[in-house]
Amino acid sequence: MSRQCLSRVTATVVLSLVMGAASAVDNPTNLAGAIVVSAEQARELQAKGVIVVDARSAAEYAEAHIDGAINVPYKEKSAKAPDFDAAQDAVDLTKLPSDKSAGFVTYCNGHDCWKSYKLSTVAIKAGHSKVYWLRDGLPGWKAKGFPIK
Repeated sequence: MSRQCLSRVTATVVLSLVMGAASAVDNPTNLAGAIVVSAEQARELQAKGVIVVDARSAAEYAEAHIDGAINVPYKEKSAKAPDFDAAQDAVDLTKLPSDKSAGFVTYCNGHDCWKSYKLSTVAIKAGHSKVYWLRDGLPGWKAKGFPIK
């Protein structure tokens, strides 16, 4: 194999590894304006009447969701990055509590899912003041053995 060919193969492999890693980027560990909660805390909030919001697609919600959660699908096209462009995405905020001081918990598929992070961010920018984010998402809820439907 020629040196030039070997260089191209190496570059292709490196680029593939970098792109693969970039596609599974974990969401941030915190979110300005929101309170990051554990599955236990989310369950306590739900028991107190706080709405739980599933930001995943309707199909994912139908497959399995936190018992009692409502579905507010966040349709994302923007980058999986803290400075995402919400204008590229779609979500129906009218499904959230009309009282913007009423709390709600958002979740999706865990650390590599950005939908609940983005929904929380957009809701905060729209004036919601009591947003709880279950960063561990449905996997964290299931790991605790909490009820799903």
